[in-house]
Amino acid sequence: MEDVAFITTPLGVAKITGSSEGLSSIIVLDSEEPLTDVIPESLEDAVYQLNEYFEGIRTEFQLDLNPEGTEFQKKVWLELQNIPYGRTASYMELSKLIGDAKAIRAVGSANGRNPLWIVVPCHRVIGSDGSLTGYAGGLHRKKWLLEHESPHKQQSLF
Repeated sequence: MEDVAFITTPLGVAKITGSSEGLSSIIVLDSEEPLTDVIPESLEDAVYQLNEYFEGIRTEFQLDLNPEGTEFQKKVWLELQNIPYGRTASYMELSKLIGDAKAIRAVGSANGRNPLWIVVPCHRVIGSDGSLTGYAGGLHRKKWLLEHESPHKQQSLF
C-alpha cells in the first residue's frame, strides 16, 4: 500500500506517492486538492527536499526512487538524473547518451511519461534548436523551472 501526500508548491499542488521502497510518483495537479496535514513518514524526505528545491537551497535530490515503467523508460529516467541543475540537454543528446541516436521519439515518449516531477528532471530536456518543447506539466511550468534553476537570474524592471 502506497502513502500519498498533497503539498503546495509555487507551481500548484503536488501529489506525492510512495512507500518504504521509494517514491513512485510526484505529479503537479491542475486542480486544488486538500493539503496533507500529517506527511507519512515514507514521504517526509521527499517533501523536505522538494521544499528546499523551491527555496533555492537544493540542487540535487537524494531519494530512493521506485517508479513503474518499462526497462527502456527507466533507462531514460536514469539518464535524465545526470543532467545537472541549471543545464539542459536536447532529445538528440539524450538519445545518444542512452546509446541509440535513432531513438529520439522513444526518448521523447519516455520523457513524457516520467512519473517523478522535478526529482527526475525531464523539464531540462529541450528541442535541438533550444526551444521549449512539450512538457506534461505545461510549458508555463517548464519555463518557470528552467528560470528557477538558471544561474543567470533575470531582474524584473517593473
